[in-house]
Amino acid sequence: MADQHAAEVAQPHLKSRQASSASSISFASESSLGDKPEWFTKDTSVQYQKTLAEVDPAVDTPRTLTILGAMLLSLVYVAMTPELDDTMTNVKIGVVASIGVFCVFGMLQFRDSLLLRPHPALWRVVLSLGVVYQLFLVFLLFQNKHDARRFFTYLDPSLGVPLPEKSYGDSCELTYDNVVSQVFDEFVLAHALGWFCKALILRDYTFCWILSVMFEVMEYSLSHQLNNFDECWWDHWILDVLICNWLGMYLGVKTCEYFEMKQYSWQGLAEIPTLRGKMKRSIAQFTPKSWTKFEWDMTKSFKSYCTVLFILAMFLICELDAFYLKTLLWIPPAHSINVIRILLYFMFGIPGVREAYQYFHDVNCKRIGPQAWLLIGSIATEVLIVCKFGQDEFPNPAPKEVVYFWAAFLSLLTAFPIYQFFLLPKLQGNSKGKLKAQ
Repeated sequence: MADQHAAEVAQPHLKSRQASSASSISFASESSLGDKPEWFTKDTSVQYQKTLAEVDPAVDTPRTLTILGAMLLSLVYVAMTPELDDTMTNVKIGVVASIGVFCVFGMLQFRDSLLLRPHPALWRVVLSLGVVYQLFLVFLLFQNKHDARRFFTYLDPSLGVPLPEKSYGDSCELTYDNVVSQVFDEFVLAHALGWFCKALILRDYTFCWILSVMFEVMEYSLSHQLNNFDECWWDHWILDVLICNWLGMYLGVKTCEYFEMKQYSWQGLAEIPTLRGKMKRSIAQFTPKSWTKFEWDMTKSFKSYCTVLFILAMFLICELDAFYLKTLLWIPPAHSINVIRILLYFMFGIPGVREAYQYFHDVNCKRIGPQAWLLIGSIATEVLIVCKFGQDEFPNPAPKEVVYFWAAFLSLLTAFPIYQFFLLPKLQGNSKGKLKAQ
């Protein structure tokens, strides 16, 4: 009886083990057939999941071990070369090499983003650089203002001295000499090129115009803190908005329209018989695999309205961070450090805004992509650095007209969605109900 009772007690456990073994065997057989369970295949982020039809023969061959071997051979060469007695040079080369090794790892091991051209590995390197830049910002945040300025002297001994104050609003008469001096300023071309890049990122003409006008408004509002925001009215609205900004965004939007209308048909190089065809296919590798038109439409829903405001605020803050950081850290505007920062944010913005758009507009996307996450984190960390280092640096209070303007403007931004998305639908619903009752 005791043995029978023990067998009855053990029977459910035996059945559960048999069921578990069966499920394990079933899972193994499914894996061998190439099928994967739902938890493995279901991706709630914006990461790109390749199908057999989307595999690109030109870029889909992994070279992980080859690249690892090349990297190790490079390190062997460094280890065998004679040592340098210059400590500063050794530190700089070591930091650059460390960043390079991390980028190589990211290029091989990070997941693909939504962008595939010219090669998915490029955008993995961009993600790696985003991580490095964010870590650098966190390091800078833990320094004080004086040590941060001294740190940049290790990169360039000419830094670490206060910047000369420059104002563009001293001579605002519409004379030939004044206009020519502004037109041939070194930043005029940078304005147009910058707005071309912004148009490629935002892919929307109206959004670019709003951003262009709002940045000039921010310059008016903050000219009591930064002298180079003090510009002539014709410099603000004619030279900047109507000429430089418009030219850049027009060319950028036209480029987006070309990519949108382009017919995409991809073949592997091995499938193309002629040399001319192979060359055209190689050049086409630097164009998008496909193109998604951004439809921001802030009046469509409350979510779209908040999305547009958030993206707009991120762009404006990123632009303002550049001016405040160079002022607080004593880095001249044309210095290579500022140029590198601008180039990095352009590369971060292309996949970052694409992932943010997907997250805000795709109901099936439950998690924001890593490029967008890092982009937001970097901009926010820069704001913290500016707030920390900017204490006691800007003693002049904001003019009353600036305070009144922003109070009215923020009130309108708050009142509009309340009326558009909450009050108006109720009023329309009540009016329809009365008509039906009549």
